Amino acid sequence: MKRHTALTLPASTALARAVALPVTAAALALMLLAAAGGSAPAQDLKDKTIRLVVPFPPGGTADNIARLITQQANTAGFKLIVENRPGAGTIIGTEQVAHAAPDGTSLLIMSNSFVINTIVRAKLPYDPFTLEPICLIADSPQVIVVHEASPYRTLKQLIDAARAQPGALSFAAVGPATTQHIAGEMLKHAANVNLTYVPFTGGAPAVNALLGQHVTAVIANYNEVMEQLKAGKLRALAIASRARLKALPDVATFIEAGYQDFEASAFFGVVTTAKTPKPTVAQLEAMVTSALKDPDISAKLVAQGLDVVGSCGEEFRAQIKRQHEKYTRAIKDAGIKIE
Repeated sequence: MKRHTALTLPASTALARAVALPVTAAALALMLLAAAGGSAPAQDLKDKTIRLVVPFPPGGTADNIARLITQQANTAGFKLIVENRPGAGTIIGTEQVAHAAPDGTSLLIMSNSFVINTIVRAKLPYDPFTLEPICLIADSPQVIVVHEASPYRTLKQLIDAARAQPGALSFAAVGPATTQHIAGEMLKHAANVNLTYVPFTGGAPAVNALLGQHVTAVIANYNEVMEQLKAGKLRALAIASRARLKALPDVATFIEAGYQDFEASAFFGVVTTAKTPKPTVAQLEAMVTSALKDPDISAKLVAQGLDVVGSCGEEFRAQIKRQHEKYTRAIKDAGIKIE
């Protein structure tokens, strides 16, 4: 639907009067405005401060992505700031953007919980499917890791121990109702074991708990454990992707470990408030795609174990729909319930 400016006369009447007058600059502008159906020119977002809300604590994958995008956007002349709003399984940060003014100045780094919450939550204070999709940035496969001092060197050893000691072993993950939590519940269901789930507000706090040996294992995005794996402080047992991760060529997939079709990947994208004007959405798409085309930014994303995607607009909207369908099936099949 086209938007109209607050003219006191219908566009057709205004055009007729403009034609009857000498064609001055003002009359010509009025004619062009009327011919365009009354659509006002899009405001340049470079004149405004844009906040990029991250519904997770600092230090995780979403936060790292947000800061890389912000870095390049600011270099390009935008005034972008990162604002961390963790809590309630990303609901707090998402609600803030959902209820913001639809002017393109409030963006959200969204992940799988964006669609998962619609399945496991009885009621949300917003409708996520009305938010305007900007661009899907990247995918990140999940990895299950243990402390370097752990006796478990393979996924099978961990599962065997969990089966012998029901409830005694634990896995930490951001959540509840997140990709990592659901991946853990899917593993419990597939292996028929009882692992105690320990929720955290972000991937970094969960990893810190494992480093302190307060939990048995962590399910996290690769980049959240990348440095600890390289330093030998943590040990990866399995990667939840269809093929092995290039950064972890010696780590088997869950599928190779005997769990057929077991895949769990976090996706990260940018959305904005519903009813944001299309020209403004187009500016935001251009801002994000420009950042992803920057060789330095894309190289840093790849180095973090991320698969750079860069699909925008309706293509991204279709991806959100597919993810919703996927998680609806996975949650039902695994019998997952979020209290």
